[in-house]
Amino acid sequence: MMELELGSVTIRLFSDLAPKHVERIKSLVQARFYDGMPFSRVIEGFMAQTGNPIKETGLDYLRLPTLTAEFNSLPFERGTVGMARSRHPDSASHQFFITSARAGYLDHNFTAFGKVTRGIELIDQLRQGPPETGTVAHPDVIKSITFTTIRAV
Repeated sequence: MMELELGSVTIRLFSDLAPKHVERIKSLVQARFYDGMPFSRVIEGFMAQTGNPIKETGLDYLRLPTLTAEFNSLPFERGTVGMARSRHPDSASHQFFITSARAGYLDHNFTAFGKVTRGIELIDQLRQGPPETGTVAHPDVIKSITFTTIRAV
């Protein structure tokens, strides 16, 4: 559950498809790393990215080992959550993004590990940056992220 000023966004994580990436996200959430984190890159019709701190987080995120890519069958469609990385496939660490539209060229090129199940319209409402870079001057921030267990009925 990701709390924004605009409301709540629910994200389902797929540990069966990307176990190491989900474990990294879980550990960072438990360390409250993402609390107060900005959506520093938002490109209309593409994605919103977070995980690049603008303040001290209490965690030396630059020393986190990079993750080996876990490419899988989850398509990058509206609401897919993926791990950001450099040009090297095995360079993901702590930044993630949420796609706001189908981005098929990301399929099998970036690790998808989650899906927004409620609140995607709030991602659409985040302040956006210019189309070239997506860098947001005054970004919206994540108030908090917490875990809840949803049981099958």
